[in-house]
Amino acid sequence: MQGRTLLGQSLLAAMAGLGLAVGGSALTLAQTPTPPAGTLRPVESFQSIGQREARSAAIFTEMGKVLQHPRCVNCHPATERPRQTDLQRPHQPLVVRGKDGHGAPGMACSTCHGKENFDPARVPGDGHWALAPASMAWEGKTLGQICEQMKDPNRNGSRDLAALIKHVAEDTLVGWAWRPGPGRQPAPGTQDQFGALFKAWAETGAVCPP
Repeated sequence: MQGRTLLGQSLLAAMAGLGLAVGGSALTLAQTPTPPAGTLRPVESFQSIGQREARSAAIFTEMGKVLQHPRCVNCHPATERPRQTDLQRPHQPLVVRGKDGHGAPGMACSTCHGKENFDPARVPGDGHWALAPASMAWEGKTLGQICEQMKDPNRNGSRDLAALIKHVAEDTLVGWAWRPGPGRQPAPGTQDQFGALFKAWAETGAVCPP
């Protein structure tokens, strides 16, 4: 146990010295009118889109400002290795997903990541810090592909739309994207706003953009 603690302290110190953190630069999807990059359009602003399917797809496109943001993509990587920082660099030190998303034996996520952010070393944290399942890898995919993936119970953890709404609106690890700590750009808007958009998307048919 002492060896693990010392390993964690050493890794924290190394990460602090390198200024490493989970993060990335926003991939903003254009809307008309285009809101500031760090915001989300409210649900009400989509009411002018008369066709229900078009309104649903437009809402998901707005949600893409969060889904394709480094705060999310870094934890939904295409490989077994998470990404870090606003530049989305491969995680340092080298770690991998492991059997359950919590890291490989001897290098578990909890070795460095605690129940909350450790700001002195700029190490992010949450009570259940982990990588998303490989079936939910988003990196390099189009927004339409991410949408279809999210709706597929075989890939989304057997969640229906109601469970997905609860997940994005209440899960603390999802919520970390809006409270990432110093040195990391938070996801656009707020978790409440994102949850409201997700609910509106589901209620309008959960249509995916092309």
